[in-house]
Amino acid sequence: MENSTSVPLLGNSGCTFQEKFKNILLPITYTVVLVLGMVLNLTMVVHIWFSHKVLTKNTIYMLNLAIADVLYVCSLPLLIYNYIHMDYWPFGEIACKAVRFLFYANLHGSILFLTCISLQRYIGICYPLSLWHKKRGPRFAWMVCGLVWVFVLVECAPTWRFATTGVQRNRTVCYDLSSPEFSRHYFPYGIALTVVGFAIPFVGLLACYCSMVVVLSKPDHLLGLANQQKRSRALRMVVIVAIVFVISFVPFHLTKTMYLVVRAGRSVPCETLQRFAWAYKSTRPLASMNSVLDPILFYFTHKNFTLGPRTLMRMVNATEKIGKGGKP
Repeated sequence: MENSTSVPLLGNSGCTFQEKFKNILLPITYTVVLVLGMVLNLTMVVHIWFSHKVLTKNTIYMLNLAIADVLYVCSLPLLIYNYIHMDYWPFGEIACKAVRFLFYANLHGSILFLTCISLQRYIGICYPLSLWHKKRGPRFAWMVCGLVWVFVLVECAPTWRFATTGVQRNRTVCYDLSSPEFSRHYFPYGIALTVVGFAIPFVGLLACYCSMVVVLSKPDHLLGLANQQKRSRALRMVVIVAIVFVISFVPFHLTKTMYLVVRAGRSVPCETLQRFAWAYKSTRPLASMNSVLDPILFYFTHKNFTLGPRTLMRMVNATEKIGKGGKP
């Protein structure tokens, strides 16, 4: 729940949260994410679309990751307005539900697409000669992306039921998790979403990385030049994905889980409840930062991607050809 007013929770009906910090922190953070996330992700989408004749499996996953990020950052202007105006939400209940849904869809979609990229690199590094690696081409990657989108839509669909507007201190607010009276109804779904949408993929990703580190730790003289370059890109990917998880996903899910547990309890002291609420809401900007960190992952793990003048000129020329009816 994201409001700085009275919080009539079950057993905590007298609590009043003082959260003016987020009316400064969140607009600034979301503005940065909006600008950088839009520019970087659109640049990545345009580059992938115009610069690759045949998309690789990893590039397909990165393209879908960028699309998820673009959809999310498009919702940020409404949230920026909301927090600048002290949580006032004038956009209606449907917009409230859509904004909350886009946040969680982007969050868990990003986790799954990063997991797909890591699994693909894991198979390529640890089992480069396997039939699975050789025969699963771009069509398979598109099928996986389709399944990821369906799964994300299904697991985040309850957000449309729980996220809603309400009136507090004579103004309309947009609740994040659920309205106060539904805090215990939301609890099992919130925990299940964390386990299925974060914990399981994270454990699988850690297992893959442990196996990759064993293979990548072999001495250089046992690898050819091509394999050394491949190892270098793989190591960069491991480090950057780990950074994304440590910065964006781990703190948010940890504090959110603790907040859900405390919020669903009976007769929790208001001071305790507010501290956990502060911790949770302070990590929301970190979760949003994945929309900026994802393109950086693409930049540092693809040898042919640069943001220099030549790349920009190729994008402009390709756009002009399409406008004239030609092929990019």
